[in-house]
Amino acid sequence: MNVIILHASPNHDGLTAACAAAAADGIRQAGGNCEEICINDFDIRRCQACDRGWGTCLTEHTCQLEDDFQEMHQRILQADALVLVTPVYWGEMSESAKALTDRLRRCEATRETSGLTGKPFLAVAAAGGSGNGTVTCLGSMERWGQHVRARVFDLITVNRWSREYKLEAIRAAARTMASS
Repeated sequence: MNVIILHASPNHDGLTAACAAAAADGIRQAGGNCEEICINDFDIRRCQACDRGWGTCLTEHTCQLEDDFQEMHQRILQADALVLVTPVYWGEMSESAKALTDRLRRCEATRETSGLTGKPFLAVAAAGGSGNGTVTCLGSMERWGQHVRARVFDLITVNRWSREYKLEAIRAAARTMASS
């Protein structure tokens, strides 16, 4: 199984990166292949709601805003499964995760059959500061998965107090997902 792991933190050594690494370990343990992508390393701008909200995303299922999104979109569609790990900012996904998922939603949710239909999707909400907001963040991640018709495999919260045992849970979930 080929899995894309998207993580969305500017901190390459923090909790979010550790969660992505745990998912990668689990996928490799199952014999799967994975590609870790830090969304923050790419130029993916927020949706511009072109043409009164429905530009080429509605008619052609592609975004007309030129940046790194087009390449990322294709890489995600080619994967067999998806892991999305985001830090929690004010109970929501990070701005970079939101920019990517909003644009994916516009391109994929309007297709008769989304390119993500049935693909397993593991969502991880990592709260480093107060530890609050993980549940509401996972709620928005779950809704996104439903909109693009991905199959929610698991939803995992983690904070700095639960880090060690949740990294094991992420590793196990990714391993199980990659072997299914």
